Amino acid sequence: MKVIIDRFENDFAVVELEDLTTVNVPRAIIPADAKEGSVLSIRCDEEETEKRRRKLKSKMNALFS
Repeated sequence: MKVIIDRFENDFAVVELEDLTTVNVPRAIIPADAKEGSVLSIRCDEEETEKRRRKLKSKMNALFS
């Protein structure tokens, strides 16, 4: 998914989604070099997700075994 930074308001970036709606995104998670008009890509990192699942499963097994 691609979003466009419309503007910055205080601690938020107002981004336009593909369906032309806007949402506020915390400025802290926006790349520091992004500015109004910048296009950002949002994607799912399957590798990192699986890594975290394995780590959580290991912790749960240790806790409840």
